[in-house]
Amino acid sequence: MDEMLILVDENDNPIGTEEKMEIHRRGVLHRCFSIFVCDRAGRVMLQKRAASKYHSGGLWTNTCCGHPRAGEEVAEAAHRRLFEEMSFDCELVELFTFVYRAQLDHGLIEHEFDHVFAGRFEAALSPNPEEADGYDWETMPRILEDMRARPERYTVWSIIAFEKLIEKYPQGIPGQCEW
Repeated sequence: MDEMLILVDENDNPIGTEEKMEIHRRGVLHRCFSIFVCDRAGRVMLQKRAASKYHSGGLWTNTCCGHPRAGEEVAEAAHRRLFEEMSFDCELVELFTFVYRAQLDHGLIEHEFDHVFAGRFEAALSPNPEEADGYDWETMPRILEDMRARPERYTVWSIIAFEKLIEKYPQGIPGQCEW
């Protein structure tokens, strides 16, 4: 069954639905989310996308990302995907939104209205191997340093999202993660 995603205008108002791959082929603006999970030490969990993913395979990215499906609320989708990808769930707080457009591999285009969430998690986990080839905990300064030195190792959206996160929260996310 094709996954139907939510098309939006520049103000995040829903304007229809369309099949996921067609959206990414045409570069149509649609709703998505990005999740940043921290631990008590202030480290951020990075995910290494499974090499088999339909785009950006094998690249490092934020903890989790995805799309709400037609009829699904953004926060509900964020919890669903966090569990599907990383095999855990935690309390999430929505921080901000942003829009970006970027060319991806395989001729695909991301044009997304991104809802950014943060959470905290403190236990061992076992990511879904169909979604992630692994994970790592790293400090924000080290992540930003590596992204700037070797951007080819990271997903396009995670570089944008990390920069916006540090711009909005230079000392860390209150109640979630201090860096």
